[in-house]
Amino acid sequence: MTVNDMIAAFSPTLLAQGSQPSEEESGSEALPDSLDEIKETLLETLGGVWVDFVGHIPFLVAGLVALLFTWLAAGIAGSIAQRSLRGRKRMRKSLKQLFQRFIVIVVWLVGLMLTAMIIFPGLTPAKALGGLGLLSVAIGFAFKDIFENFFAGILLLWRFAFEDGDFIKCGDVDGRVEKVEIRNTIIRRSTGELVVIPNASLFKNAVEVVTSKPKRRIHLTTGIGYDENVSEALPIIEKAVASCETVDGSQPIDVFPEAFGSSSIDIDVSWWTDSSPREGRRSCGEVVTAIKKALDDAGIEIPFPYRTLTFKGPLPEEIGKS
Repeated sequence: MTVNDMIAAFSPTLLAQGSQPSEEESGSEALPDSLDEIKETLLETLGGVWVDFVGHIPFLVAGLVALLFTWLAAGIAGSIAQRSLRGRKRMRKSLKQLFQRFIVIVVWLVGLMLTAMIIFPGLTPAKALGGLGLLSVAIGFAFKDIFENFFAGILLLWRFAFEDGDFIKCGDVDGRVEKVEIRNTIIRRSTGELVVIPNASLFKNAVEVVTSKPKRRIHLTTGIGYDENVSEALPIIEKAVASCETVDGSQPIDVFPEAFGSSSIDIDVSWWTDSSPREGRRSCGEVVTAIKKALDDAGIEIPFPYRTLTFKGPLPEEIGKS
């Protein structure tokens, strides 16, 4: 084969390669060259989005209808649960509220899942649960305090010993429990102020339930002079306390000498009365009045604070004459 023959054989291939544009040239030709082309592309994209939205409107309407039915079903389920649990007198009120709210939450979860499946036709329960798991982790980190109070509220309703209407003390807050919600507990002070406490605070700190029992014990300290007979004073005080209307006569009344005070023999008096704070204050006032009257009638002194002054040397004459 001569050189001319080789050139003739390869010339069609070289001509074909030379006629094809390079990738860079084809890419540059695909880009829009003017604002009109950009505007046209943007309008086509928005038009496609609008067409898809209009085509999805029936699914959105069906989803809204499903949400409405879920709301109605949750209300009906809560009412049925409340009526069915009303006759269970042995069950605590807070436990009844917990079951009622749990049923409502379950109905809402099922309704929201069905709504999502209606709005997004390709969504299956398995995919929904998987997405819910990933979403719950993200939401849990973002709303840690909210979920902490939420679960603390569930535990308060389930296990704690106080109910709506009980008087409790937690730290610097004391008052009557008006309502235990999922996230907060609402307390009304005896002075009228309303206090909202996060449930996590009640769950983590010590809570004193003043009205956990119908009756509670009250302590009072009184005193008699050192010149008085303690053995005679004790039955007089006990009789005075027993005569009060607010004192529970079925429970023992304790009257014991407690300590040597600075000006008197201190005597501890304890009795049982109604557990509410107001009744406790009323009973304490009645007992103080009865003890004062009984000791005065018996001629037993309730001394004022005494101060004894001791001088190491004799007093100057000027002080003595004055």
